[in-house]
Amino acid sequence: MTASRRTVATESRAHQKGQQTKAAIVDAALGLATQIGLEGLSIGALAEVARMSKSGVFAHFGSREELQISVVREYHIRFEAEVFLPILQVERGLPRLRQLFANWTKRTSAEIDSGCLYISGAAEFDDRPGPVRDALASSVKTWLAAVHRTVVQAREEGHLAADMDAEQMVFELHGLILALQYEARFLRSSKSLARTLKGFENILLRYGATDAEPVIKTSAKRTPSTKK
Repeated sequence: MTASRRTVATESRAHQKGQQTKAAIVDAALGLATQIGLEGLSIGALAEVARMSKSGVFAHFGSREELQISVVREYHIRFEAEVFLPILQVERGLPRLRQLFANWTKRTSAEIDSGCLYISGAAEFDDRPGPVRDALASSVKTWLAAVHRTVVQAREEGHLAADMDAEQMVFELHGLILALQYEARFLRSSKSLARTLKGFENILLRYGATDAEPVIKTSAKRTPSTKK
């Protein structure tokens, strides 16, 4: 192997190792952010959790703001992989919409104790313009656009009324998820999940769903913990 090839190979290994280290730091940062919020995330706190020097963490991000944005992006990737991508294997229309909401409520229920970054982040940055708020808002809008497409597909398949308002339905579905998080996490209501699922079925009926048989079973979902 020539000297130039050895140099390229060495640089490639170094880059790969650097990317792996950065991914591990982002993973640790995401775990920390779900506990203390994005605003509480700092280079120093993360360095302690990741067992690295502050300079080592800083070298991968350059600023606290870029670290926060990286966490938002990673959260979105994981959210999409868990909630949205699996529904692409489900029949278009109402079956896919039902599965989307089932995945969404499952994810929300799993985050009752840790908190949803989209919701907690909105509370932290709703009145604070800047790149972090922009990253959060962009991620949420991207997700709601995916929900809207799924609703429109159900309408196009004839599973919902032809004249139904897709944007209004998305607004109401999003409202159910926000209510679930608030009722379960803040009020510790043991009935929050059941009420959310009932609300979903009621929404489907109001928008002319042709299938009245619920796919989502309350018993299959995690009951929010009553312990803090």
